[in-house]
Amino acid sequence: MAKDLLLEIGLEEVPARFVRAAMNQLKEKTAKWLETARISHGEVKAFATPRRLTVLIQGVEEKQTDVSEEVKGPSRKIALDEQGAWSKAALGFARSQGVDPEQFYFKELAGVEYIYANKSSIGTETSEVLPEGLISIISSLSFPKNMRWGSYEFKFVRPIRWLVALFGSDVVPIEITNVKSGKTTRGHRFLGTETIVEEPAQYVEKLREQFVIVDVAEREQLILGQINALANEKKWEIAIKEDLLEEVVFLVEFPSVLFGTFDESFLNIPQEVLVTSMREHQRYFPVLGGDGKLLPFFVTVRNGDRVSIEQVAKGNEKVLRARLSDAKFFYAEDQKLEISTALKKLETIVYHEELGSVSDKVRRIEATASKIADTLNLDAQIAADVARTAAICKFDLVTQMVYEFPELQGIMGEDYARKAGEREAVAQAINEHYQPRFAGDRTPASIVGAVVSLADKIDTIVGCFSIGIIPTGSQDPYALRRQAAGIVQIVLAHNLKLPLDVLFDLSLAVHSEKAMKREVSDVRKDLYEFIALRVKNVLSEQGIRYDVIDAVMASGYNNLRLTVNRAAAVTAAAAGERKEEFKTVVDALNRVCNLASKAASKEVKPVLFIESAESELYAAWQTVSDDLTLAVNNNDPAAAIIKLTEIKDAINTFFDQVMVMAEDEAVRANRLALLAVLADGINKVADFSKLVW
Repeated sequence: MAKDLLLEIGLEEVPARFVRAAMNQLKEKTAKWLETARISHGEVKAFATPRRLTVLIQGVEEKQTDVSEEVKGPSRKIALDEQGAWSKAALGFARSQGVDPEQFYFKELAGVEYIYANKSSIGTETSEVLPEGLISIISSLSFPKNMRWGSYEFKFVRPIRWLVALFGSDVVPIEITNVKSGKTTRGHRFLGTETIVEEPAQYVEKLREQFVIVDVAEREQLILGQINALANEKKWEIAIKEDLLEEVVFLVEFPSVLFGTFDESFLNIPQEVLVTSMREHQRYFPVLGGDGKLLPFFVTVRNGDRVSIEQVAKGNEKVLRARLSDAKFFYAEDQKLEISTALKKLETIVYHEELGSVSDKVRRIEATASKIADTLNLDAQIAADVARTAAICKFDLVTQMVYEFPELQGIMGEDYARKAGEREAVAQAINEHYQPRFAGDRTPASIVGAVVSLADKIDTIVGCFSIGIIPTGSQDPYALRRQAAGIVQIVLAHNLKLPLDVLFDLSLAVHSEKAMKREVSDVRKDLYEFIALRVKNVLSEQGIRYDVIDAVMASGYNNLRLTVNRAAAVTAAAAGERKEEFKTVVDALNRVCNLASKAASKEVKPVLFIESAESELYAAWQTVSDDLTLAVNNNDPAAAIIKLTEIKDAINTFFDQVMVMAEDEAVRANRLALLAVLADGINKVADFSKLVW
C-alpha cells in the first residue's frame, strides 16, 4: 500500500534570493533519490517560506521494486586466465555486481564472446532506506553561501531548528546537528504556534491554521490579488517589478498588502531616485498615476495579518521618510559638484590595475568614439556631441547619489549634465551609453548615445581580452558577453555601416598605444570568435533555423546587417512555397563548391575551354556576377539568390557534359578555376552545404 512522504526542514530565516532555487533543488534531489532507490511514487510537490524547505511526495510505495537484469562483463579472452580459471577481472566483475562466478555464462556479441550473469535484487522496505536517504538529500543541498553554527561541522544555508519527516503517519527517524525529526512543525513566528502534523496530507492546512501559506504560487497570487484590489480601489497603477515580487514572496509567510504616503516635496527629486530607493532599500512597490508619473504613495507587504495595519503603515512611512531625506540631501549636494571637478576625481579610481584608472578608460572611450564618428561620416555637430559625451560620460560615478545607488549611473549623469547646462543631446547620451543594460533592454535612441555606447563596450572587451581576461564557461565577472550582445544590438538597431573588423581595429589601435600583454592578432582572432556567439544568439532569437545560421555564419558575419538579411533571405527560400525548386538550385551550387576546393588558382583562361558547356557556364556567370555582387553590397541577398538561381541550368549542363578532372593538367586547372570563381560568388550569400533538408 502506498503512503505519502513529507520532509520539512525548519530553519532560521533564509535570504529570499536563495529560497526558490533551494526549494527546486530539494524537489529534484528527492525525486532522483527515489528513482535511484527504485521506490515508485506519485506527484512530487515542493513548498517553501523564509523559514522552511519542504517536499511532499504522494503515493510512495512501501517497498523497493525487485530487480532482475542481465549484466555484461569482460570478454572471454580477459575473463579466463591461461589455466582456464576465472581471472582477477572476472572475479572483480562478480564482486561489483554482487553475483557468484558460478552464475556466469557466455554470450556472443558482435562476434566476440562475453561473460554474462543474471543479477537479482529483492526490494527492501521503504521505511528502512528512508532515514539514510533523507539525510543524504539534506546534506547534498548546495547554496551560494553556507554557514556553520555551534560546534557542528555540518554546513547549511542557515541553522536547522526543527525537522518533520513522516512516511504515512510514522516518523522517519533522522537527526542532524542534534535536531531530531518528529511530527511537530512551527507556525508563523509571531502569530502561530507549534502544531502537530499527524500525516503528510494535513501539512498545508495545518500550517495555514498557524498563519503560514506554504504554497509559493498561492502566496504570490495572494499578494498580486491584494495589490490589484488596492489599485482598482484607489485608481492607481502599482508598478510590479518581477524580481521584487519574487523577493517579497520569499520574505513573508502570511502576506498582507498595505499602503503608505510620503511628502509630495520629495517628488522634486528625479523619479528614478525615488523608485530605486523604495525598491532597493525598502522593498516597496511604487505607485504611478495614469500619466506614468510617480504619486506620493507606496505599497508594501506585511508578514502578518491586518491587525493594527495602520500603525505598520506609519512605521514604514517613517523609515521611508528618512531614506528619501538622505536621497534629497545627496541630490542637492551633487549639484554643487562641477563636472570638471568630478572628472579629476576619476583619476583616483582604479578601473583595473592593468588597464589604469577610470580616467584612462574615459580617454580611451573618447578616442575610440571619435574614430567611430569619423568612420560613420557623422556631421560636425553630432561628432562634437559624441566627443563631449565621451569625455564626461562617467563623471557621475563620483557623485553621492551613484555611490548610494550604483544602478543609477548614467541616469543621474543625464540629470546633472542637463542642470549643468550641457547640450540636451549630450545629457541624453550620457544615460544612453550604458544601454542596453540587460537582456531585453532598449538600445540607445540617439546616434550620439549609440556611438559612445559602442566605444565604451568595445573598450571593455578589448581591454579585458588584451590582458587575458576571456569568459569561460559560466564565468564572466566583467559581463563581457552582455557587452558584446549590446554591440550587436546597437549596430543592428541603428543600421550602422560599421563592419566588425573596423570596430575591433579602432579600439585595438587605441589600446596598442600602450603595451598589450597579448599579440594584437591573437586578440583580434578571439574577438571574432567571441562576437560570433552573440550574432548566433540574435539570429536564433529571430527564429532562424540552426542550419541556416550555420550556413550564413560560415560565409562571414563582419557586416552584421547583411548577415541578418542573408539569414532571412535563405530562410525564405528554403522554407517557402518553392522550397523544392530551391533545393535543386542548392544541389547545383554545392556541386560547384565541393570541387572548387581543389582549385589551385582562380585565373580563368577562356582560350582553354574545349566544351561548349564550359563557355556557356562562364558566360552565364559573367551575366549575373556583377548584379550578384551589387545585390550583396546593397544588403539585398534575396536578389543575390535570384541571380544564383539563374545559373542553375548552366551548372547542371556543365557537370553533365564536362569532365572536370580532365587528364590535361592545364584544362583541369582551368575548369577548377572556373568553379572556384563561381564558389566565391556563391559563398557571398551562404555555405549552402550546411542546409539540412
